Amino acid sequence: MKNISVKKIFLYACFSAAMLVSCKKEIEKISDTLKDTVSSSETPTVKKDSIKKDSVVQKESVPPAMQENGFYNAFVLPKDKKMRDSVYAAFSKKYSEKERYAILALNRLDSKNRFNTDTLVVPAKIDTTLMSYSPFPMQLDVLSGVKKFVIFSYPIQAYGVYSNGSLVKWGPTSMGKKAAQTTRGLTFANWKKKLSISTVSTEWKLPYNFNIHNIGGIGWHQYDLPGYPASHSCLRLLMKDAQWLYSYADTWILNPGGATTKAKGTAVMVFGDYKWGGRKPWKKLLDDPNANNISVEEMTKLLEPNVSKMIKEQDNREKVADSIKTAKAMAPAQSEKPMEVPIN
Repeated sequence: MKNISVKKIFLYACFSAAMLVSCKKEIEKISDTLKDTVSSSETPTVKKDSIKKDSVVQKESVPPAMQENGFYNAFVLPKDKKMRDSVYAAFSKKYSEKERYAILALNRLDSKNRFNTDTLVVPAKIDTTLMSYSPFPMQLDVLSGVKKFVIFSYPIQAYGVYSNGSLVKWGPTSMGKKAAQTTRGLTFANWKKKLSISTVSTEWKLPYNFNIHNIGGIGWHQYDLPGYPASHSCLRLLMKDAQWLYSYADTWILNPGGATTKAKGTAVMVFGDYKWGGRKPWKKLLDDPNANNISVEEMTKLLEPNVSKMIKEQDNREKVADSIKTAKAMAPAQSEKPMEVPIN
């Protein structure tokens, strides 16, 4: 009887131990399930934050102008002449004549000097008028009273034309080299000639020359654009630009005999300094499409002290021109008037 009781007690103890082990395993299983659930619920949150962070960085790294106008791309030209000819042939096939003209203009080059660089800056979307890439502000209220104004920027080797404060044209230029820099400051257009001969060398023919410093012999005209300041103080232009400015700007008006000036021509300004030996300004567009931009504030500060003088000379020229026009209109009437014969 005693042996039976002991046996029952032993069986009961084994059963209890088995139940405890089973419960423990179930608790651990439930605990693991809970951990997995918590872990899986946290994972999307981490990924969501990561995606959000990446999207913000990407958005902030793109300048507004780049988003609106597209990127500038680098068209690399190899050093080897044969390879360069081949690459440029592909370039000519890809872009039309007007597009190539615009691309070279952005790089301060003409067709003759198209190989005078290792890299061409090419906009993703090409505007053959160049106005989409203007470094000058489209509107300057400070110039609202000035009918015609031409400005040349030394830092970016470009010119801009304003009519009553609105930018009507801009383009590339090659200004005075380091040893013969173009005179800075406000001046006025003087005389013009369709074909001038340089005083430096008679071999240099200067089409559509418009003088702005009579004594110094400085003016704008068509000549080579090699992609850097290379002139002997003059302002080199592409042929089409030289022709356009030749017709746009007003000349001076001289007193009878031509010894003195009766009225000055269109206001012209040259400003700023070029970073000699540094990276060419237009190549900075590859990193920042706004790199060459001149702000409204900067232009206003530069021009404001000179506006009153511009308007004064502009008004004077209009009065002189009107008086000459009136005198010419009256001259034929006076010559046609019958001569009075005195009666004795």
